[in-house]
Amino acid sequence: MLRSMKKIFLVSFFLLGLLSVSFSQKYAFVDTKYILSKMPSYVKAQKQLDDIAEKWAKEIEAKYKEIKEKKDKFQQESILMPTDEKNKRLKEIKDLEEEAMELQKKRFGVKGDLFKKRKELIQPIQEEIYEAIKALAKEKGYDFIMDKSANSNILFTNPKYDKSDLVLRKINKK
Repeated sequence: MLRSMKKIFLVSFFLLGLLSVSFSQKYAFVDTKYILSKMPSYVKAQKQLDDIAEKWAKEIEAKYKEIKEKKDKFQQESILMPTDEKNKRLKEIKDLEEEAMELQKKRFGVKGDLFKKRKELIQPIQEEIYEAIKALAKEKGYDFIMDKSANSNILFTNPKYDKSDLVLRKINKK
């Protein structure tokens, strides 16, 4: 009995300690999607990325169009072709398909050109936002600043704790 009372006391003491710590912490949130939309440097970088992606997509599309034309032409002429000519043309088509797939992977793959360009253009902007958030947290004494933009688990936020505009002002001061 005494032992269970000690356990209850210790658990209660621990929970009270946790509650007192959590009430003394300052929280805020930002919406990085909103912040990015208000930054001309991000809008310009995103436009540049979109233009590059569109150009590369057209380049790849042209390759696939060429392959389709060669396949169609092969289908029409294959009946009258000797076997060695058929094999030569099939190899040519196969090589073009492999080239197109390699180009697609090179441009849009996981570590492709678009990924590298996005990192080059967007990462400095993200770092600028992070530094402004860090400075705001230090200046205002926040223990936690959460992001409520896409893919967050924050279901509700009181607008009075939204510090997105303060972050934008810090960035614009620079």
